[in-house]
Amino acid sequence: MAGKQYLSKERFDELTAELAELKTTKRNEVAQRLRTAKEYGDLSENSEYAEAREEQASVETRIAELGDLLKNVEILTKSKGIDAVQVGSVITVKKGGKEMTYTVVGSYEADPLAGKISDESPLGKAFLGKKVGDKVNVDAPAGKITYEILKIG
Repeated sequence: MAGKQYLSKERFDELTAELAELKTTKRNEVAQRLRTAKEYGDLSENSEYAEAREEQASVETRIAELGDLLKNVEILTKSKGIDAVQVGSVITVKKGGKEMTYTVVGSYEADPLAGKISDESPLGKAFLGKKVGDKVNVDAPAGKITYEILKIG
């Protein structure tokens, strides 16, 4: 995984808890399944053993992924008095006559349906560094869309 990842404190805590669970409880469960499956004999035709090995690989992959992610995390804090959009900013924008509110987050936490846009998305990139009153043009499949930044929180 390249570069810094931005996460809220809540998401960081969730992922840290998931990693701890995987390293302890889940690893032990899979190890027990492997031991039990080995007792069935011939491993070449033992579907329980094959399934347990696949689950073990999946658990270890997730542990490595979370370990890498959490090493490169910057926890977002709510900043007051910031006059330009940055990761962690909550912004109110106007498109046409409609107002929308977005939170600019790191890519790992993005959820466009919940108004959380990634700092790496075209929309997120376009907003970064802009100030209240700025008009931002974003290239979309339907053509250029213009947003006006009304508020940065």
